Amino acid sequence: MEIENTVTMLVAEKTQFIQDEYLPAGQDEYYLRNKQTNEPAGGWRHLRSDEIERLVKNNNSCENWDNFLVTDNFNPKLIKNSKFFGLVRIGDLSDAMLQYHDLRLKVGITNSVITSCDIGNNVAIHDVHYLSHYIIGDMCIIFNIQEMCCTNHAKFGNGIVKDGEPEDVRISLDLMNETGCRKVYPFDGMIAADAYLSAKFIDDKPLQAKLSYLTQNKFDSRRGYYGTIGTNCVIKNSNIIKDVKVGDCCYIKGASKLKNITINSSIEEPSQIGENVVLVNGIVGYGCHIFYSCIAVRFVLGNNSNLKYGARLIHSFLGDNSTISCCEVLNNLIFPAHEQHHNNSFLVAAVLKGQTNIAAGATMGSNHNSRTNDNEIEAGRGFWPGLCSSVKHSCKFASYTLLSKADYPSEMCIPLPFALVNNNVSRNELEVMPAFWWMYNMYALARNAWKYQKRDTRKRKYQHIEFDAYAPDSMEEVITGRKLLEIWTAKAWLRTQDKNVDGKSEKELRQIGQELLRGDSKVVDNLQVFGENMEKGKRRVRILKVYQAYHAYGDMIIYYAVKNAMRYLLENKQAKFSDIAKLINGRRQKEWTNLGGQLMPTSDLDKLREDITRGKLDSWEAIHNRYDEIWERYSDDKLRHAYQSLCYLFETDTITDELWRDVLKRAVDIQKYICDQVYLSRKKDYDNIYRRQTYRNSEEMIAAIGPLEENSFIQQVRTETEQFNTNIEQMYNRF
Repeated sequence: MEIENTVTMLVAEKTQFIQDEYLPAGQDEYYLRNKQTNEPAGGWRHLRSDEIERLVKNNNSCENWDNFLVTDNFNPKLIKNSKFFGLVRIGDLSDAMLQYHDLRLKVGITNSVITSCDIGNNVAIHDVHYLSHYIIGDMCIIFNIQEMCCTNHAKFGNGIVKDGEPEDVRISLDLMNETGCRKVYPFDGMIAADAYLSAKFIDDKPLQAKLSYLTQNKFDSRRGYYGTIGTNCVIKNSNIIKDVKVGDCCYIKGASKLKNITINSSIEEPSQIGENVVLVNGIVGYGCHIFYSCIAVRFVLGNNSNLKYGARLIHSFLGDNSTISCCEVLNNLIFPAHEQHHNNSFLVAAVLKGQTNIAAGATMGSNHNSRTNDNEIEAGRGFWPGLCSSVKHSCKFASYTLLSKADYPSEMCIPLPFALVNNNVSRNELEVMPAFWWMYNMYALARNAWKYQKRDTRKRKYQHIEFDAYAPDSMEEVITGRKLLEIWTAKAWLRTQDKNVDGKSEKELRQIGQELLRGDSKVVDNLQVFGENMEKGKRRVRILKVYQAYHAYGDMIIYYAVKNAMRYLLENKQAKFSDIAKLINGRRQKEWTNLGGQLMPTSDLDKLREDITRGKLDSWEAIHNRYDEIWERYSDDKLRHAYQSLCYLFETDTITDELWRDVLKRAVDIQKYICDQVYLSRKKDYDNIYRRQTYRNSEEMIAAIGPLEENSFIQQVRTETEQFNTNIEQMYNRF
């Protein structure tokens, strides 16, 4: 009886990297390796007898010296105490040193066991206990490695199967849901848009079948590819490196286990892997840093992203420009610009749509309220749960939702953007303040777009990202929020009048609400306005600052429209305001999709899905090209949406020159408000007596946090305000 997982004795003469049944006729086990390797200019040659003699004297051995090939600039003196098996080819060896930081090692090979490898020019390989089936680039340092090998069925983290393999070995990521119902097959080059396309539309079976086909056919299914290490790489003091593909200029130090992964790296965007890291079944993007005992299993890490200080990333996609430290992240699809830095935060089964921040102690996704683990969280851009927030599945949050510190007892649906949500335990109510960011947290809101743009140091911007808080997705939520506030305000007023609420249509309620919200603020302030369908359960959801939020939403639409109109006119020097109306056709595009950080009309996404299913887009490269095409016209799409949103606000089909003049005057006031609020919201930190109490005096505080007036971001906003006003003055010449 055959016993699995036991050591097997093989006859040396019969061992080969690729079994006969997987070898094409007339090919040997090295035929794919030869395609991967760049043959040196002078070609390979056999050793001379004196070179063999020198190698033997240096305590080297080889299974067959005829399979030991070198270049003309080979120096046998630089190889010592090593053993070689199979076909080994070694490039130039110069009597020189390689240095990286404080590590200086002599070019050559010592104290190592090497099987069937191609080794580039001037490489330092020392104390590698087992190196098998790898192609090493020029000028690499490989030092103190326990095991570094590649199998003939290596997939390097891609969700494919090799010839002769069963389907159940295919690697998948269980994103957004713990049950695995949203399987995504990862691949080198996958971006957040691809992951969302695969995970979200699971009901579209033809699309899913086509995407799986495209992933499988993106790679060669033949067995026999070698692992590759790019040029100028440093790999030192690591234990197990198996079935790993490494790009140029990568630095790996002290890794515990790297298995079945691709590490993208280049001289412009080098990646680094640090001490005690475990990476299994995944893709690492360009310019990534993974340090200090992190564990990632079944994952994709986007470009310019980081894992630090014991972070655990499992069955998850982390988008570009993101950082996760210390915490546990399971079964998530996270769009670009995500921050999560604290040891006791937990995130599970969620799709977070970018520019998100998970605070310390936050627990996103308790499944204790369900019989099974098939629940999810969906959060729009800018989601920010406060310290020690506990949120249960299933929940949905509009853009820029801020959760105050609380244990939220029930499922929630918050459709109001830029809102503060609070669990008021004393009143047993959920409280929601719409437009909180605009009214009370402008410093953070204004700084967000600048901050994320500044941090976007990617050289390869394959994933397009909308960083502006005022964009079609959030503005559609603003429009929806205004409608809801109108309806809820009307119902609150009708209750005070002892009038029948149920007998009123939505149109009638909105009309009543508009009259109230456009009238005296005192009338609305005295009403008790309650939201509907925002929390599971019977307790009330109180809406705070309704009148102020309603008008703040209106100001956001004006600001959004003017910014986009002004951008168009500045780019088109001869255009006039009346020309903008000529660009507008059809009704306002109300449905937008955030596809991995890139906003697009849902109709464009539907056409994309259709073209994939029909085979018009027959590769992931073709799909990415379509993303690019949609992004190229996004500024025009956004301009149309901004214009039509302004028409909606003023209940008109066309913005006349007279109305534009009024809007521009209002925009100047809004920009001044933004500038003032950026200053005042930061000034609170200086005026707060409790923040001041840790300092001996004002001088110590200023020395620690700097003078308020010298705050660089405040100065930047003031400069932007001056430029905004100058541009507005110029706009009056465009009528």
